[in-house]
Parts: sequence; C-alpha cells; structure tokens
Amino acid sequence: MLKLYSYWRSSAAYRVRIALNLKGVAFETLPVHLVKEGGQQHSPDYRALNPQGLVPLLVDGDARISQSLAILEYLEEIFPIPALLPDDPAERARVRSLALHIACDLHPLNNLRVLQYLSGTLGVEDEARQAWVRHWIATGLAGVEQGLAAYEGSLSLGRRPGYLEACLVPQVYNARRFNCDLSAYPRILRLTEHCETLEAFANAAPEVQPDAQ
Repeated sequence: MLKLYSYWRSSAAYRVRIALNLKGVAFETLPVHLVKEGGQQHSPDYRALNPQGLVPLLVDGDARISQSLAILEYLEEIFPIPALLPDDPAERARVRSLALHIACDLHPLNNLRVLQYLSGTLGVEDEARQAWVRHWIATGLAGVEQGLAAYEGSLSLGRRPGYLEACLVPQVYNARRFNCDLSAYPRILRLTEHCETLEAFANAAPEVQPDAQ
C-alpha cells in the first residue's frame, strides 16, 4: 500500500489526498505535525526520508516522491485510469498552467514556513502578516478566476474533477482560514462548492484526517 506522509492542514498534502481519492487508490496516512516539537518535519528521522523537510511525501515501495505536483504526475503515470488530465495536449497544458499558478505562485506566499519567518525572524506584527496573506491570495485567485472562464459551466474534465480541482480546493480552504473575501471569484466558488459535495474531496478534507486537531 502507498504511504503518504501528511499534515492535516497542509494544502499541498490535501492536493495529494484528493488525487489519490479521485483515482480510487488506497493509501496509509502517516502524520507529520508541522508545529509540535518544533516541527516534526525537521526531525532527523523524517529528514532521512525527505531531505527537503516538507510534506507531502509519497512512498511507493522503494520510491520516495516529494512535492505535491510531482506526486500528482507520478500517480497519473502509474494509475492512468481515471485520468486527472485531459486527453488533448493543449487542454492538459491549460490545466497544468492554472495548477502551477496555484501551487507555485500563490500557495508559497501563504505557506507556514513563510508566515513563521515573517512573524518570527522579521518580527512582522499579526495585522501586517494578515494583510500580506490576503494581498497575495487575492492577487493569485484573480488570475485563477480569469483562467476558469475557459471551463464556464463545467469542471476541467467536463463532468468530473481532476488535477486542477485537486489544487484549487485546498487553496480556497486556505483563503477561508484567513478570512479572505471571495466574493470577487464566483467561478472559483461555484467550482469549489460543487467539488466539496463529492466523496473524494470530502474524505480528503483537513478536519476528517486522523491527525486533525
């Protein structure tokens, strides 16, 4: 069975849980608490598994794959059905482009270690830190909202979700955590609200994970 080193509120791990559920692949969750004990991701044992010191980490036999989008690509290759990406190369590129915008441009600026550096090392006060988070989430979601115009009235795979939704829903979860105003993103809200009714997404939600606190 696949093993997923995960933290319940990590949006990167959340992406992978959604993808595994969409593909119907069984996996064991191994919690790595990012706050307790100074962050269990920094422990020598975990660093031996994943020198990046991040979650998620997928272990498949002797293979250890870090970085959520690399894991999604790996799952697509070893479990091709059901697909997470469209068949058409241009459509696949469109989906990947939006997913990369979320995972690489938007998410890192509200990631835990960035926020810890702002408040800890730089001494940024909470109000200013919250303003930082909301600014970058708003900037990133505006680009996603425009990109979703191509899928008006449908999911990225027509009637079912895939790679794009696996990245989008966790980022909306983050935006809600930080009390961001999402009223300017009706396409994002419609897509997210629909996905959240689906079993694959509901079972991947942070609050139902074994380490949720």
